[in-house]
Amino acid sequence: MTSHRRFKDAIYEQLARIAKGFSAPKRMELLDLLCQGPRTVEALAELAGLSVANASQHLRVLRAARLVESEKKGLYVEYRLADEQVSSVFVAVRMLAESRLAEIEQVTREYFGARDGMEAIASDELLRRAQRGEVTVLDVRPLEEFRAGHLRGALSIPLSELRARLDEVPRGRIVAAYCRGPYCVMSLEAVKVLRAKGYLAHCIEQGVADFRARGWTVMSEQEGPRP
Repeated sequence: MTSHRRFKDAIYEQLARIAKGFSAPKRMELLDLLCQGPRTVEALAELAGLSVANASQHLRVLRAARLVESEKKGLYVEYRLADEQVSSVFVAVRMLAESRLAEIEQVTREYFGARDGMEAIASDELLRRAQRGEVTVLDVRPLEEFRAGHLRGALSIPLSELRARLDEVPRGRIVAAYCRGPYCVMSLEAVKVLRAKGYLAHCIEQGVADFRARGWTVMSEQEGPRP
């Protein structure tokens, strides 16, 4: 074997390590969840519908590919993305799949139906209007996800608390709700609640991973703004 061939084989072997991390449906879901913020193995297992043993196995593959990192915190092990580049690659893979695989559109349409009001306002225009204070942006994810990273200016009201905290949502202007991304239903449920109470509400289809990929400012309570 020539040195040229050995070099090529070695490089592509390492590239395949990264690809392996994205090669299982549940690992993709775990990466999507970790785009929202750090999680323990137990929390990830519950959210992804896995046993703790299976979640740990998938996380070991992701760690071997250097896509995630882990840290012992007391009795638990917490996982996080290795860096924001992993989040950007996840979004790129998702968008490539959406553009190339008609099955994704079909499954999404069957589940969400017409997705009324999902993207009534163009995202870039929404950001400009939100920064001017003309639109109330509502983050309806759990509080720990909001604290890990959220769109600048967003108001945190988790979906489970929305009905009890409606008086915190300003009336008289558009409310735009977002959650974890295009396959999350929390923002849809929030919009239903808001519209039933007379708000002019719409969904933002993107989530924090998309905001980062677009270069929007994402705030973290621990670290401050992150461009």
